[in-house]
Amino acid sequence: MKKYLFNKITNQNISNTLRMVCYLFISVVAMTPVFGQQTKVKGKIIDSKTNEAIPFVNIIVLGTKQGIQTDINGNYTMDIQDGQATKIQYSSIGYKTEVKTFKRDISQTISIKLIPQSQNLSEVTVKAKKDKYRNKDNPAVVLIRKVIAHRDENRKEGMAFYQYEKYEKIQLNLNNIDEDYKKKKAFKNFQFIFDNLDTSKTTGNVSLPLYLKETVADVYFRKNPQEEKVYIKGEKKIGLDQYIDNNGIASYINRLYEDINIYDSNISLLTNQFISPISNLSPTFYRFVILDTLQFQNMKCVNLGFSPRNPTDFAFVGNMYISLDSNFSVRKVKLGVPRSINLNFVNELLVEQEFAPVEDNKLMLTKDEISIDFGFSKKENKRGILGKRSVSYQNYVLNKPIENSIFKPIQKNILMDMALDQGDDFWANARHQGLNNVEQGIYKMADSIQQVPAFKRLMTVAGLVLFGYKDFGDFEIGPANAFYSFNPVEGFRLRFGGRTMAKLNPKLYLETYAAYGFKDERWKGYIGATYNLGKNSIYEFPNHYIRASYQEEVRIPGQELQFIQEDNVLLSFKRGVNDKMTYNKIFRLDYRHESRNGISYELGYKNLTQEAAGSLKFERYNTSNTSPDTQLYNEKDLTSSEVSVNLKFAPNEQFYQGKNYRIPIINKYPIFQLRYSLGIANFLKGDYNYHNVTFRANKRFFVSPIGYTDITAEGGKIFGTVPYPLLMIHRANQSYSYQLESYNLMNFLEFASDKYAAIFVDHYFNGFIFNKLPLIKKLKLREVITFKGLWGGISANNLPENNLSLYRFPQAADGTILTNSLANGPYMEASVGVSNIFKIFRIDLVKRLSYLDNPNVSEYGIRGRFKFDF
Repeated sequence: MKKYLFNKITNQNISNTLRMVCYLFISVVAMTPVFGQQTKVKGKIIDSKTNEAIPFVNIIVLGTKQGIQTDINGNYTMDIQDGQATKIQYSSIGYKTEVKTFKRDISQTISIKLIPQSQNLSEVTVKAKKDKYRNKDNPAVVLIRKVIAHRDENRKEGMAFYQYEKYEKIQLNLNNIDEDYKKKKAFKNFQFIFDNLDTSKTTGNVSLPLYLKETVADVYFRKNPQEEKVYIKGEKKIGLDQYIDNNGIASYINRLYEDINIYDSNISLLTNQFISPISNLSPTFYRFVILDTLQFQNMKCVNLGFSPRNPTDFAFVGNMYISLDSNFSVRKVKLGVPRSINLNFVNELLVEQEFAPVEDNKLMLTKDEISIDFGFSKKENKRGILGKRSVSYQNYVLNKPIENSIFKPIQKNILMDMALDQGDDFWANARHQGLNNVEQGIYKMADSIQQVPAFKRLMTVAGLVLFGYKDFGDFEIGPANAFYSFNPVEGFRLRFGGRTMAKLNPKLYLETYAAYGFKDERWKGYIGATYNLGKNSIYEFPNHYIRASYQEEVRIPGQELQFIQEDNVLLSFKRGVNDKMTYNKIFRLDYRHESRNGISYELGYKNLTQEAAGSLKFERYNTSNTSPDTQLYNEKDLTSSEVSVNLKFAPNEQFYQGKNYRIPIINKYPIFQLRYSLGIANFLKGDYNYHNVTFRANKRFFVSPIGYTDITAEGGKIFGTVPYPLLMIHRANQSYSYQLESYNLMNFLEFASDKYAAIFVDHYFNGFIFNKLPLIKKLKLREVITFKGLWGGISANNLPENNLSLYRFPQAADGTILTNSLANGPYMEASVGVSNIFKIFRIDLVKRLSYLDNPNVSEYGIRGRFKFDF
């Protein structure tokens, strides 16, 4: 059975997003392990014929009760407690048992090769031979097809109703802690963090707990119409809100550790989708082999092993117990991932689930655990993050009607009142099992460490480097990446600013900056005041505030950046001519209300005065003269006065929020936005009446096993007569960075519309093609393809040639018109890219497909982007 068991799996380079862990300081110290004077045995178990790792090998210290199993990669580590034992036994179904002698009081490595052997089972005989694997006449495939056929009746979603109480615990530990590590100078002032070290029962590795989150919730489900609601009664986690977005970290971790339903066709894990071993497609993508028959929970079961046919596919390796009755249900399952899978920063992954009969002998989850070892290096004893999630289920109620009111909230997860403020008495009763001493110590450590001056200093430096702000307690200065920049209009530009923090006043936040351009010799600046109407900080989701602000700033018309400052020094480098800008004076009054139910809205007023800058001109004709060709003159400025309403529906929206950005945590749910603006002439010097309506929708579609597709569609229309600065100037990009929702080969001010529709399509293959190419697959690269299309036009009343009172479109020095309508068809561009370069970088070859005859355009371009993915 040498080819039928498991494909070789080993460690892979990986890291946990150390930014999302509370104690960033630990990750920056590099150390080497030192072994103590104790009996420690480690090693790896492989197949003697295939050299493939063997997971779940039983390892027993003879003469004692001590034993463990190898992990999903065939590795094991154990500390021998008995001072007299000298022998270890290694056994696994389908292999000859081996016994090895070890030496006491030292650390040693014992790696062995187990010899496959034939085994006669009551259902089938499995022999080790070199025959090519086939589905035809394979009893294991016959069995899995029966499991697939009974999938719908065995999954809990097949019931009309169910409800239960769920207790979830997520813990993050810094792995592989040794004595040398603890003696490092960086920890001199807070050795107390090592008082609660945890030792893995499986590997024997010592780890330092860093993060703990507990959740208690009631879960309700109905089949028709299908809905599931989770009412969170209690949530508790360590808090470092002064330094990081604790809620954002929790959301990101929840995205990594999603609920796993083995009966789903595709399983979401680590922001990716894996083909389930009992998907309809599983016989095409998996190898199956019968390992054994056994008794489990008083039921005769088949132990069925599985592994991907192609070890680079997003599929699992593992085994499951299948009941030998008429239901062919899954009673127990262990899942891991192959070493060759194109998955970043994961050294090891193990999922364990068990099902047991509850009411009416219906099988429901009783054990649900996920363990993931994140790390930068695949070398043994290198430090990384060990993440563990365990879930307990109680109080099942099946097939009893549930009141409709339970399902009325729009969002899936409902945070109940007082959930975040539950006291010790609540948790003492709510936990399905109590916290051990190590887990209790995490909460104590989190409180204590924030009082250590050395920790405060280190977190301050980390905040400046990672987030761009220097924290002084009551206020902070930044962002650092905008202190210096340059552009053709301002030349060399310096900026300095800061803002108050919640410590000074949790309700009132002030922010300001001043900037000076040494070429145009003009000051710019911003001042804003935000009154917080919500319970949490304005830098946390959900926001609820009123903000008034005034800004004088230079801007490129049509440039709209997401999650980055427009004067970021990295964006100072641009291609082509970039000297057409505007000086803007903006007064804004905004009311923003976000909610966890997914419905958010903004009400606002904006008064904007634009003055042409650089080579840009606001030119129009004097229509009162009978010879307009001789009466062209420059308008000094343009003022618009508008009120707006912005509605957003984003069910189960999540993101990690910094102090000046939000990073979306994309899931399977769509997002819809509708915006309406009303321009009012003669109100606070407004020059024009108009209506502007835009709509936007975006969604991620998972297309397992070939990756996923992000699609954004948007459109808009302006009603009224307005000059080109008030038209929709489409988002161009003249930087060398790849911007997802801008047109990367379009020039600034190249196209404008008063009605338009656009689509952005990005498909990420996650290495589906590259993983099958020799040599290239070792690089763990990933393929990306994109398409962007823009359709639009300008109504006759908004064309300057039809209305001489409007500004002329911008022109080059030779009179060539630089701003165009989309009258000759859509603007289109496409790209092919390679991502996951050094695990953090993406580069695209972009091709412009239309309007190639426009001035100063490039048909091809190379663009890069930093992108972190698992």
